[in-house]
Amino acid sequence: MAKKGAAAKLWHRSIILLIIIIVLGFGVVAVRLLYLQTYMSEELQQKAVEQQLADTTLSAKRGSIYDRNGNILAQSVTVWNIVIAPANLETDKERQIVAKGLSEILEVDRDEVYEKTKQNSYYAVIKRKVETDKKDEVLKFASKIYEENDISGVISTLEDYDRFYTHDNFAADLLGFVGSDGQGLAGVEYQYDDYLKGKSGRLVVAQNALGTEMPYQYEQKVDAADGYNLTLTIDENIQSIMEKYVRETIKEFNVANRGCAIMMNVKTGAILGFACEGSFNPNDPFTIADEKTQKEIDKLPENKQDEAIVKAQTTQWRNKGVSDTYVPGSVFKMVTASSVLSEGLVKDDTTFNCTGSYSPYEGASPIPCWETSGHGTQSIEAALCNSCNPAFMQMGFMLGREKFYEYYVAFGMSEKTGIDLPGESDDYFFNNDGINGMTLMDLAVASFGQNFKITPIQMLTACSAIANGGNLMQPFVVSQISDKDGNVVKSTEPVVKRQAISSDVAKKICSMLEQNVVSGCATNGYIAGYRIGAKTGTSQKIVDENGEATDDYIASFCGIAPCDDPEIALLCYFDTPDPKINYYGSGVAGPCFRNILNEVLPYLGIEKVYSDDESENIDVTTKAYTGMKLNAAQSQVTSDGLKYEVVGNGKTVVAQNPAAYSTIPNNGTVVLYTEGITSKKTVNVPDFSNCTLSEANELAAEYNLNLCVKGSRGTDGTSYAKSQSLKAGSQVEEYSVITVTFNQDNSIM
Repeated sequence: MAKKGAAAKLWHRSIILLIIIIVLGFGVVAVRLLYLQTYMSEELQQKAVEQQLADTTLSAKRGSIYDRNGNILAQSVTVWNIVIAPANLETDKERQIVAKGLSEILEVDRDEVYEKTKQNSYYAVIKRKVETDKKDEVLKFASKIYEENDISGVISTLEDYDRFYTHDNFAADLLGFVGSDGQGLAGVEYQYDDYLKGKSGRLVVAQNALGTEMPYQYEQKVDAADGYNLTLTIDENIQSIMEKYVRETIKEFNVANRGCAIMMNVKTGAILGFACEGSFNPNDPFTIADEKTQKEIDKLPENKQDEAIVKAQTTQWRNKGVSDTYVPGSVFKMVTASSVLSEGLVKDDTTFNCTGSYSPYEGASPIPCWETSGHGTQSIEAALCNSCNPAFMQMGFMLGREKFYEYYVAFGMSEKTGIDLPGESDDYFFNNDGINGMTLMDLAVASFGQNFKITPIQMLTACSAIANGGNLMQPFVVSQISDKDGNVVKSTEPVVKRQAISSDVAKKICSMLEQNVVSGCATNGYIAGYRIGAKTGTSQKIVDENGEATDDYIASFCGIAPCDDPEIALLCYFDTPDPKINYYGSGVAGPCFRNILNEVLPYLGIEKVYSDDESENIDVTTKAYTGMKLNAAQSQVTSDGLKYEVVGNGKTVVAQNPAAYSTIPNNGTVVLYTEGITSKKTVNVPDFSNCTLSEANELAAEYNLNLCVKGSRGTDGTSYAKSQSLKAGSQVEEYSVITVTFNQDNSIM
């Protein structure tokens, strides 16, 4: 009995223990369930959805970029992603057929395609961004394997987009480019990426318990939203003209470190053209555009090439007009002159003396003028036209460091302009400590634009302020943002940042700049019939891009037009022209400035108004005298303001030279050929190189040629023949027209 009682007690304890274990076990489970259903509910639901759905991003169509006239500069073109549903392939033979066909059409590795055909899914990408012609081949192949092998529901195409720039390297620094993922990486593509990129769509596909995507009837598509379009302030025609002449200048003067030209509407701040040459092709931005640079990289050891490629890419992507700082040189003298006039320190009768050098303070080493013999006594206008450093040092000391820096700030040099482009640099003003970092010697050299650095866009903006009556404008390159239906989302309004100088002072400086083009150091900017004002600049770099001492120079030319009612300001800037050819602003940048305006001003509808002196030298257009009676032709030639020479003894004009509708100088000569001529007289073209204007006229008259003059007017002592339209030594008919381009003395700063 004792044993039975002990056994019963043991059994009772076991039951109780079992009950306790069961209660505790179910309690833990219950608590866990409660925890999962409450605290973990949202997270678990999300995981369940993720397990049940496969999500694929659909690219949005990036907005287009237009010039101010609606011409497309950048757009997203339709391409295709080729995808397959490998779960619909039932046999290895079918997989082999699909892999072979797609690999041949799309030029991809066959084994890689075959591996994708073995995936247990309904969505596998074979190739992205396929052109339409290839997409059509793929669809034909899909139709073929359905007809021949009964393979269906396997191959499909999804629309995607690729960025295309309509003119390759046109305005590359301004437009920028996008990466392989469609994200803007430079230029306005980067600056306005949030507006351009749009909103991606989604392709949501259901999955079964094994993780296999369900067939197409279980998918849902959320369409992408197109990006907004940009309308730039840039004019395609103006941009083309500017790029052409910047390229020519870089080639002619073997410019080592690129060059740029920027044109601004002085009344609004809108940028009309932004030509930074030596850059890249946005359609292929990672390829080194400069062949010389690529050849140098190819010569490097393989372990150093990658680093060199990255450096070259960074250089070609860098927008020289906003990201580079430079020593402005003598173009800055327009700011110094504005400052002393604004402070009333200089009057019309104030004079400055130049002996060829100037010691800014007692004990200081004399600083030379470019004209080592000196300019003598001169007014402020004459000092500007002479680009006289000693005179401007005297002006700098009239101002003093505080006032000098005050106007430096007023003209926007101490801050970024705020232009809507990425990578704008700050200035560098004597250790970046304002007047505290500025010594008296610094003041002396800063007065003529040396030893501090600003960006080209800052200099142009300051010049624009002088042109528009003293208002410092904020430059901009995007005028409107609109949706795909043309509805304007955002517009850019002109912003006046401050009044830098008074309108009266601004008018005086404009008048001085105009006189500088007529008879001063900037005659290379002269165009008959247009009132142009400008200032040259030849600045020493002091240190190169690597921070090492250098004797290299920057040649620049900055000005406005037309001076009586300025509309545009233009800066041409060339970094390190070959000193063996020419490195002066007047000789390098001046002709580029003139050539750009010579085409742009008529395009903008600005009419020529000739002075009395200019009217006497206006080129005229010959008429068609051939077929006329000789006496009638002679009368017509005379009334056209031309002279004539008759060859032959007939009474009817049978030929003429120059031909009908040719440009010929006023009072030039037309040869009228009549019946009975046996041959036409010819002459050998002389070499006009380095002739003054008067010497060229004498030489043309000696050889019986009509001389058309282009370039700077200048005086005979400062303007020299640079190029001629007919090669020296070539044989032409008497009184043929030869066009000779004159430039200012290349040694003028």
